[in-house]
Amino acid sequence: MDTAADDTVTDGSRGAREGLPGDSRKERPPRDLRTWLPSLPDAARPYLPALALYAVTKLVGLAVFASLLEYAGDYKGKNPRFGGGAHWWDVLATWDGWWYLQVAEHGYSPSLVRLGGDGLFTVQQNSVAFFPLYPALIRMVSETTGLGLYGSGILVSVVFSFVAAAGIFAVVRLIAGARAGTVAAGLWAVAPGAGVEWAVYSESLFVAIAAWACYAVMTKRWVAAGLLAFTAGLNRPTSAVLIGAVGLAALVTVARPSGRREHGVRGPVYAMVVAPLGLLGYIAWVGYSTGEATAYFTLQREGWAHFFDYGAYTLDVLRNLAVGKGDYVFAFSTPDLLSLQLVLALPFLIALMLRKKPPLVLVAYTLATIITVLGTQQMFGNTMRYLLPAFPLLLAPAAALARLKLPSLAVFFTTAALASGWYAHYVIFELGVP
Repeated sequence: MDTAADDTVTDGSRGAREGLPGDSRKERPPRDLRTWLPSLPDAARPYLPALALYAVTKLVGLAVFASLLEYAGDYKGKNPRFGGGAHWWDVLATWDGWWYLQVAEHGYSPSLVRLGGDGLFTVQQNSVAFFPLYPALIRMVSETTGLGLYGSGILVSVVFSFVAAAGIFAVVRLIAGARAGTVAAGLWAVAPGAGVEWAVYSESLFVAIAAWACYAVMTKRWVAAGLLAFTAGLNRPTSAVLIGAVGLAALVTVARPSGRREHGVRGPVYAMVVAPLGLLGYIAWVGYSTGEATAYFTLQREGWAHFFDYGAYTLDVLRNLAVGKGDYVFAFSTPDLLSLQLVLALPFLIALMLRKKPPLVLVAYTLATIITVLGTQQMFGNTMRYLLPAFPLLLAPAAALARLKLPSLAVFFTTAALASGWYAHYVIFELGVP
């Protein structure tokens, strides 16, 4: 019995040392570091290169922007509401950012206060000109996380900029492949006007909604498309172009027998009905709250001098710039010249986009965005920012750049990221009015 017991102990010890199958005490090989990292769903993995490229290029551009601000030092002497502040990062919450933070902190006080006279501004500016979704998210994040309103605004913009980059990747991938989608996300990071993507501005949120709404239409997810367009209507007045594009795509689908067979009728009709409700609801609320049905449009026209003039203002700017004059409203030489170059490139970019034969929703959304921007009186230097949502214009350049080898792409994006700190950030915040 003692011998048997000794044999058992000996065998068990040998089994522990050798790691016999089924023995819980067996030695395990050291785990690779990658196995300790949280695993990602397979569907998320294709997005990682695009998001990584976007993050790196944005960080480089932001670093250059900060360096230029510190080198010039002009922001320290400016009003904290108009491009100034105690620190360079305060600049990211000035201009429109100041208004968004006011809404997040105090809410709305709708009113139309007449200033009298016949000048450019005859109505006092009011915060209801800024739609509620973005400031509501700022307030919600602040109350949830304990961050201040400024930090919450930056956080919302940064997070949704990545959502937007992912949406741009998803859309372009469907047409030109994953590599082109990755390049497109990187191009959006260095596009003219991209400085507002990581500022207290609503562009990142809007483009995130718009890109995924277009993707939903392209993948026959009509309910999602309608809800996203509805949400966009609570974010910006220019959501009208997205609402119109989704509605047009749905209408054409229902009108075609093949579309009805493939998509059904309920989904597209739902998208058409729901999409405009957010925008119309907010404009109606402003009218009801002020006692004037057209109060929102009056405020935009007489308080901010923004109104659709069928391109008269744009034509006037182009004429003046062509002969080296600045005899037009809202003249800012450097931003205006950069915006002029972008406007001159638009026909070429549109033609290249159409050669890729994108779906109707992308064509309608892009062309309507361009017509709205060029057909409206507003600060011409902001054309770079106003065209930032027209991400389908990146389709053809992304497809072309995707054919380059990695070293060439690295050189291109390094150069573009460094330069973007000036033309996409510093120019619009310090040399113009974003």
